[in-house]
Amino acid sequence: MMYAFGKKSLELQAKLGVFMDENIYPNEESYAQQIEMAEDRFAPVPLMDELKEKAFDAGLWNLFVPKDHHQYCAHGGLSYFDYTPLAEIMGRVLWSAEVFNCNAPDTGNMEVLMNYGTEDQREEWLTPLLQGKIRSSYAMTEPQVASSDATNIELAIMQEGAEWVLNGNKWFITGAMNHRTKIFIVMGKSDPQNPDRHLQQTQVLVPKNTPGVTIKRPLSTLGYDDAPIGHAEVSFKNVRVPLRNVLLGPGRGFEIAQGRLGPGRMHHCMRLIGSAQRALELACKRTESRRTFGRPLSKHQSIREEISRSFCEIEMARLLVLKTSSQIDTAGVHSSIDMIAATKTSIPLMVQKIIDRCMQMHGAGGLSQDYFMAEAFNYARWCRQADGPDQVHQMALGKTIINRYANNFG
Repeated sequence: MMYAFGKKSLELQAKLGVFMDENIYPNEESYAQQIEMAEDRFAPVPLMDELKEKAFDAGLWNLFVPKDHHQYCAHGGLSYFDYTPLAEIMGRVLWSAEVFNCNAPDTGNMEVLMNYGTEDQREEWLTPLLQGKIRSSYAMTEPQVASSDATNIELAIMQEGAEWVLNGNKWFITGAMNHRTKIFIVMGKSDPQNPDRHLQQTQVLVPKNTPGVTIKRPLSTLGYDDAPIGHAEVSFKNVRVPLRNVLLGPGRGFEIAQGRLGPGRMHHCMRLIGSAQRALELACKRTESRRTFGRPLSKHQSIREEISRSFCEIEMARLLVLKTSSQIDTAGVHSSIDMIAATKTSIPLMVQKIIDRCMQMHGAGGLSQDYFMAEAFNYARWCRQADGPDQVHQMALGKTIINRYANNFG
């Protein structure tokens, strides 16, 4: 085989599959109902707490933790490659990753604290995050500038005595609406006159309840509010935090962002494979059960072509994710930027097209809440903007590839 998963990964895949069959799929409708009936859509969902307890007891907890941080999990850590099929399984139900404490943006924020936090910062924030007791947000994107270029960030982080003072606005901050979100990792400019644009930014830890932090409004994507997680516009007005809340050090914000966002992009792509796979399976069942013009949909040539095309694309997407994950394991994130960019710009768009085809095969129902596909389509479309839009990654990747091959033509 080109790729072979380790014994631990195979065992966890089997356990996770059984858990999904017994606890996740049967509760999809109940989960949606609890959110719809809640007085506050961003309050904790009782069913989620029940399922998290079961997952913890089953040893399906913090599966995202990599080998080099094995001390933070009970399973000893997994390679990116071995985690890939687990994330794919979770991606079959969009909200299920939280059940296993493997949900964005918390996984990325936990890795930031693992890689760059002090012991005190880890004790205060990483420990409860690993326990699933609190949630977090990563505040980078801003409404007034193209935040895909991190050097554009305008929120000011200035030192005054023994404190950092923050002033500015952020938006599309995932998790900010959730009641259990207690900590923001905020990126801003602390040294705007530095001639090196990549040393102008700093990241600091800001508790959500700090005076001056205001959740201005929830934001939806294609009409979905992603409750109970939610996205929000957040303002910071004369927000003061101790100097010890800085991550890694002043001027290291861009460095942290580069280290955080690559793995996060991969996790989204891993889950999207699961969404596409499930959509295809549902479409196959649908085409066998529905008839048009005297025969099942599955007998129509156009349907078979679209099913075939979707199958091939999912297989290609899965192989790309596996190759990139394997390269991260062997060469590291920094040396895999080209493959991460290729994955990030290919998978969400491909999955978006696959789910669109599968929705079409479901007729009007495919656009409704009766099936998961409409929300999964929104997730795929959203991922084309999250952690940097496609165009920025394609621009950087194109430059890299041209430089690699322009002078090496045989």
